[in-house]
Amino acid sequence: MDFLIFQAPMLMVQATMDGLVIGIIFALVAYGMALQWGVMNIINIAQGELVIMGGYIAYFLYIAGIHPAFGVLLSPIIMFFVGVGIYKLVINKVVDRDLFISILATFGISILAQQLMNFAFGADVVVADSGFGTLMMFDNSVVLPMSKLFSASVCIISAIILVAYMKRSKLGRAIRATAQNARAAKILGVDTEKVYAATFGINAALCGIAGACVAMTFTLHPYTGLPYTIRSFMIVIIAGLGNLPAVAVSGMGLGVFEEWSDYLLGTEFRIAAVFSLLVIILVYRRFKLARKREYLK
Repeated sequence: MDFLIFQAPMLMVQATMDGLVIGIIFALVAYGMALQWGVMNIINIAQGELVIMGGYIAYFLYIAGIHPAFGVLLSPIIMFFVGVGIYKLVINKVVDRDLFISILATFGISILAQQLMNFAFGADVVVADSGFGTLMMFDNSVVLPMSKLFSASVCIISAIILVAYMKRSKLGRAIRATAQNARAAKILGVDTEKVYAATFGINAALCGIAGACVAMTFTLHPYTGLPYTIRSFMIVIIAGLGNLPAVAVSGMGLGVFEEWSDYLLGTEFRIAAVFSLLVIILVYRRFKLARKREYLK
C-alpha cells in the first residue's frame, strides 16, 4: 500500500483532505474537553461517550423520518441538560478533589453510559445516511462526501459562536474568571457552582454537535467512545488549555495522521496508530518535564 500511495499521488491528496475535514470534528470535541478541564481541573474519561450519545440522537431523528442534519440543532440542547445532570449527580462531588479521583469517577460514568446505550440502542453498528452526495475534484480523482464538508462547516461555526459567547456574555466572562482563579472569582460574587454546571453542560453540548456529525460521517456503536476520548486528550495535551487555534491545528493534524495511517498500514491498524501516538506523546512530555526539573536544580 505504501508503494501504491506514492505511485498514485492523488491518494495522498485524498488522505490529506479527508484528514483535515474529520480533524475539525475531533478539534471541536477536544475544545470541549479543554474548556471543562481548564475550568474544573477534571479529565473527562466519558468524553467519547457523550459524543456517541449525541450521535444516537441524530440517528433516531433519521429513523423517525427526519433528516439527521437537524441533529446538530437538537442534539446539543438535549446533551447540555444531560451534561448538567451528570454534573449534579456525580461531578460536583469530585470538583476540587484529587485529579485521579475525577478520572475514576468519569471512568465509571463511561462504563455506565456504554451499558445504558447498549441496553437502549442495541449493539448493532448504525449510521445516519444524510443523502448529501459527494464532491468530485481533480478530474474525479479525489472524492469528498458532502456530509463531511457539512460536518466540518457546522463544527467551525459552532466554535466561532462559542468563542464569541465566551467573550461577550456574562456567563462566558464568569467561566473565564473561574478558569483563571476560582477562589478569587467566588470572593468577587461569581457563583462557581453554576459556572461548573454550565461548563460541563457546554462541553456535553459540543460533544452533541460533534456526535450528530459523526452519525452522518462515520458509524455509531455503544462501545466506540474511547477513541474519541483518546483523540481529545491527545489534542489538549499538544495544544494546551484554552488555545482554540492550537486545538484546531492539532485536531486537523491528528486527522491527517489517522488517514495516512489508514492508507499506509490498513484500516485495522488505524486506532492502534492513534494509541501508539498517545504513548509517544506522553513519553516525550515526561522526558521534557524531567529535563526541566534538571535545569531548575
